[in-house]
Amino acid sequence: MIVYGRNPVREALRGRRAHSISEVWATASAAREPWLDGVKAKVCTAEEIERHCGSSAHQGVCAVAGGYPYVGSNELLAVDSPLIVALDQVQDPQNLGSICRTAECSGATGVVIPERRSAEVTPAVCKASAGAVEHIRIARVRNIADFLGDARDAGCWSYGASAPTSSTVGYAQPDYSGGVVLVLGSEGSGLRPRVADACDQLVSLPLHGQMESLGVAAAAAALLYGILHDRESRLDKAP
Repeated sequence: MIVYGRNPVREALRGRRAHSISEVWATASAAREPWLDGVKAKVCTAEEIERHCGSSAHQGVCAVAGGYPYVGSNELLAVDSPLIVALDQVQDPQNLGSICRTAECSGATGVVIPERRSAEVTPAVCKASAGAVEHIRIARVRNIADFLGDARDAGCWSYGASAPTSSTVGYAQPDYSGGVVLVLGSEGSGLRPRVADACDQLVSLPLHGQMESLGVAAAAAALLYGILHDRESRLDKAP
């Protein structure tokens, strides 16, 4: 996989794929970046880098990395009181990258995506995540609804993000202590019925404007930090 962009390459050099980086190409100016000290980067033109990575958004650097190291979903569920983000057919690479970046920054345990009808980790996703995919653990599963059943067996509660209806509760109402899976649906249709039915509770964000919904990446950010705030508040109040 060709990773491109300053943040993605920098994080790849210090993340879980660091051992697999075989070559780095950089323009003369990019090669002077402090984080490339000690890296044997091949200095070349911006045009050559674009030919290597196939994108003009390379910011003067790209690298050859090994395949993305997905983990097993059991690895995420084995963590004490995990916070997992499960994505039901999120197909836009920009959205997957943005959600992975928020998940990593908020301290989530990992992200789960289905094997089919979903974006996977590509160079574009690495770029959209600003390199966060090099640190957050991502698992691919055959079926999100079945994964939620496994999560329940592991003691987790699953909360599906949905538009406000009579069947949802406000996102601030649940107790998010313990193991939590936040489930978000596709960009167009949201959660599929079987996935929604597999959730323990559906939660919604308030919508006070004229728009009917937030984008999935924005909703993920709002909900993850709401969950983080709830968990930290409960820790602060613990005797």
